[in-house]
Amino acid sequence: MSALTTSPPTDGIGIANLPNQRHKIVAKRGAHFTIMVVGESGLGKTTLINTLFSTELSPAKNYNRRHVKQMDKLTEVEIIKAELEEKQFKVKLTVIDTPGFGDYVNNRDSWLPIVEFIDDQHEAYMRQEQQPQRSEKTDLRVHACLYFIRPTGHTLKPLDIEVMKRLGTRVNLIPVVAKADTLTQNDLFTFKQRVREVIAAQGIRIYTPPLDDDENAEHAQMLIDAIPFSIIGSTEDVRTPDGRVVKGREYIWGVAEGGPVENENHCDFKKLRSLLIRTHMLDLISTTEELHYENYRQQQMETRKFGEPKVKKLDNPKFKEEEEALRKKFTEQVKSEEARFRQWEQHLIAERDRLNKDLEQAHSAIKTLEAELDNLQVGYGRGTGRR
Repeated sequence: MSALTTSPPTDGIGIANLPNQRHKIVAKRGAHFTIMVVGESGLGKTTLINTLFSTELSPAKNYNRRHVKQMDKLTEVEIIKAELEEKQFKVKLTVIDTPGFGDYVNNRDSWLPIVEFIDDQHEAYMRQEQQPQRSEKTDLRVHACLYFIRPTGHTLKPLDIEVMKRLGTRVNLIPVVAKADTLTQNDLFTFKQRVREVIAAQGIRIYTPPLDDDENAEHAQMLIDAIPFSIIGSTEDVRTPDGRVVKGREYIWGVAEGGPVENENHCDFKKLRSLLIRTHMLDLISTTEELHYENYRQQQMETRKFGEPKVKKLDNPKFKEEEEALRKKFTEQVKSEEARFRQWEQHLIAERDRLNKDLEQAHSAIKTLEAELDNLQVGYGRGTGRR
């Protein structure tokens, strides 16, 4: 039997086509991307989201009614879903908004609903993975969290530091300086430098693009140097002195370009969009899957038995306030009842003293009558004896 000799094909065996196959699968299946925005009201969160994806995902807020909900004192979680398509590639986008965060004088525990929401999505996904049927899983795990920093010109507030510490261990945290056009270029540069120093000193974990890719290392380093990204959000078209129509804000001194424009001297919007969508969306998704979700899963598997439900901590600020209000109301009712009982007791004591006094007077009257009766009997006996 003669050996069969064949020469290898000149174009290889086809392994190099695997990326093309993967591309076809991804293009057909599409992608899921969830982004969360956290920050005080009025910092342009809705405007930035609408500008990032060039569509009105969320309508503008009515700030005339901002103070109507001040009595709630609760950070809410709003979910906005949309499906975007570009060149026949579809992305199912989910935007998580957090209205009410940082809007009150006392913001203690205002971050709890946000942290609990992120943990709950990891928990829900882990529970779905443990089911026999896993074909259709609902995935709302947050892939990127934009934290909006108010442009004070000083540094991070204690609330910012506390919240960023808690978020950085759970999600890809991306700090953003909102309304950068309220600071001069020098003040903005100094402010960003101070924010970076505080982040490093406090050990806050933020998302940084990987530098292991030689082709994109320079671009990734440019994005890292721009953190925190300065943003000028605007959905309005304005005309520049040279006749161009751009997205931005018009002032007396000129135009601050804040949309997807080529001018990067005014803000870092283009860099932020590149980080979130154009160059690092897949890395954000894989980091969420391989780092943050795995950390949560490992932590829960070490402390819980398989299939055991998660122990809920009843430390929601809304529950705390309701408990405090009920405790205060109960204390007031107890005090009121105690005061009523004391008044009733005093009334009973006074009535007892009055009755005792009347009884003593009656007893004295009886004694007097008995004495008079004895005297009468003695007198009557003497009269009878004389006869």
